[in-house]
Amino acid sequence: MLTRAIPSSGEAMPVIGLGTYRTFDVGRDPEVRAVLGEVLRRFMDAGGSMIDSSPMYGKAEEVCGDVLAATGLHSRAFIATKVWTRGRRQGVAQMRDSMALLRCAAVDLMQIHNLVDWRTQLATLRDWKNDGLIRYLGITHYTTGAFRELEEIMAREKMDFVQLPYSIAVRAAEDRILSVAADRGVGVIVNRPYDGGDLFGAVRGRPLPQWAAEFDCTGWGQFFLKYILGHPAITCVIPATGKIDHLGDLVAAGEGRLPDAGQRARMAAFIEEL
Repeated sequence: MLTRAIPSSGEAMPVIGLGTYRTFDVGRDPEVRAVLGEVLRRFMDAGGSMIDSSPMYGKAEEVCGDVLAATGLHSRAFIATKVWTRGRRQGVAQMRDSMALLRCAAVDLMQIHNLVDWRTQLATLRDWKNDGLIRYLGITHYTTGAFRELEEIMAREKMDFVQLPYSIAVRAAEDRILSVAADRGVGVIVNRPYDGGDLFGAVRGRPLPQWAAEFDCTGWGQFFLKYILGHPAITCVIPATGKIDHLGDLVAAGEGRLPDAGQRARMAAFIEEL
């Protein structure tokens, strides 16, 4: 799998991560968890490492921690989660709960989910980073309406990552915020890469254009992810899946050639014309 350097450290990060929203919010059925374990094993065998979760995602943190422990994959994972509450004490308590659920003494990346009480939580994250409880810190949002605030925070505060929505259908990030992140040396993690699944509905029954082979693309999932990864400011994209048969297309997007600027423009025009 291709990697990109985390701007603040130079550490190589695989370009495809794994989201856990809904897909890891499951019960204790051993068969269901066994499938998730196989998804994680194949994902990591293909070169992936980043797993993104949140206390907002129901049982996802607990399930992720249990499955990583059961499969012995913990040491190969780059674990990212979030703080999603108000107040310093509440934030500390929630992050400690997350670490216990994820079964880790330290978290690779802690993010402030949807900017909730971000000033309070950012101060705590800095303390935790200094103490070695987290390696990287960041901010997130899932709506394009938050871009201006994300930009303003990046301009004033030093951080390692910003997580935001971006897809071939929703390209508002290209207007300004991706260049702000690049200028500030902030890594970019992309959520909602399939526009909530709407992109697959738009191309259902349609053949992949033959010219997609120019950038080693053989499926629609790859098409959507490679468009995102073709932008040089992107560090990692985190599609979510709990299905083994979807994983191959997801992983393949992080392999081979990526589209250049001209090819990306052609891809966007193709989707616009559907």
